Amino acid sequence: MVPILLLGVPGAGKGTQAKRLVARYHIPHLSTGDMLREIETSGSAQGVQIGHDMHQGNLVPDTVVCQVVGKRLQRPDCRNGYILDGFPRTLPQAEWLIGFLHNGASFRPAGPIIVVYLTVGYNDLYRRLLGRRSCPECGRIYNDFTQPPRQAGVCDLDQTALVQRHDDDPAVIRERLSAYEERTLPLVQFFRSHGQLLEINGAEPVNRVSERMFAAIDPFIAVPACPPTGGGQ
Repeated sequence: MVPILLLGVPGAGKGTQAKRLVARYHIPHLSTGDMLREIETSGSAQGVQIGHDMHQGNLVPDTVVCQVVGKRLQRPDCRNGYILDGFPRTLPQAEWLIGFLHNGASFRPAGPIIVVYLTVGYNDLYRRLLGRRSCPECGRIYNDFTQPPRQAGVCDLDQTALVQRHDDDPAVIRERLSAYEERTLPLVQFFRSHGQLLEINGAEPVNRVSERMFAAIDPFIAVPACPPTGGGQ
């Protein structure tokens, strides 16, 4: 069991690359944002507070995030590894994760934790986030600047009107990037000092980013063999 951690500022392409990692290594993609949004919609007191923090562009407290992630990592589908997207975001979260994986988790790593750090310049990130739109029906993501739909504001697949996430509002974007620089960039040095960091330029074309990522990860993980295509004796 080898966990893969994806690090990078909001808009660096973690979600896109995570889907490609799932297809290659057949392990689940665990998005912290999705976990927190699920609790937000539960109607609980914790969900109300999480929703408030997220809509303000603030980071949810470490203790809450660690509790949510720890519970998710105990599920059976994590037995052979998983991809963590958006966690850890702070040094306390990283320290908690290291301790949890080696002392408290049901499924413990058989090798090093692989940390992929996608780097993108500030101006590129701002354009990515400001122009990002998604389809509420099928979940497909577009960008007004780099990957626009054929018809402005409408999904190519199901003709549903596209929406913008609240935290992609310009004011919230600035807060998100500021919070990342202040609290999350120290993680780069933390994992670099542990010899577990793979730094990849996320500003390159999507396919090129995937190629570099696979080349760096393959030595640590056995890529599942493709099923036989047929034939006979």
